[in-house]
Amino acid sequence: MMENAAISKSKAYIMPTIMMIVLGLVLFLPAGSFRYWQAWIYWTIFLIPTLFITVYFFKRNPELLASRWQAKDQETVREIPAFFKLFYLAYIIPGFDFRFHWSNVPVWVVVAANLMFFLGYVLIIRVFKENSYASANIKVEEDQQVIATGPYAKIRHPMYTGLLMMVLSTPLALGSYWAIIPGLLFIPWTVLRIKNEEELLIRNLPGYQDYCTKTPYRLIPSVW
Repeated sequence: MMENAAISKSKAYIMPTIMMIVLGLVLFLPAGSFRYWQAWIYWTIFLIPTLFITVYFFKRNPELLASRWQAKDQETVREIPAFFKLFYLAYIIPGFDFRFHWSNVPVWVVVAANLMFFLGYVLIIRVFKENSYASANIKVEEDQQVIATGPYAKIRHPMYTGLLMMVLSTPLALGSYWAIIPGLLFIPWTVLRIKNEEELLIRNLPGYQDYCTKTPYRLIPSVW
């Protein structure tokens, strides 16, 4: 049975506030300037859906917000090699890129990348609305059922599809070509993460094996 985890309004807003502060520090400290206009656009585009998720789900599904703020996975999966987590550099390098003028990304590319980032976030919001069990925390609840509607009818892990869109678009959205290199590490990280999660789901979630047969693609339709 899903925990009826109550979450106070103050706690509901604390985590997104911390997220936005940390993101601001990660973007602007390496840049050494608040004139980093690409970062302002990116930060704002991240802020709006984050506030929407908090306000909407606090009213409609506070249990989902509570599960999102859990710090650790409920069950253990195989550890992904730390090397692949270097994709986080895709958020740090752009600031230095801005400071030292390493890249010259056209404005239209920055705009297009921000649009892709936003659409990825919208997909994640759609996933949350469809699946109240969706979370970065890997767990199977007592009464959990397989979700096969909405984006789950096309791919088995649409939340990771949204994340992939967001992470891969980040370097160009922040005006950096060099940040693309570590950002690409998110692809193997995602593949390993999905494989690890599916081992857990097949083992513990009734009906998931049949769902895999009916919905063959994990991340990208007609690809994988």
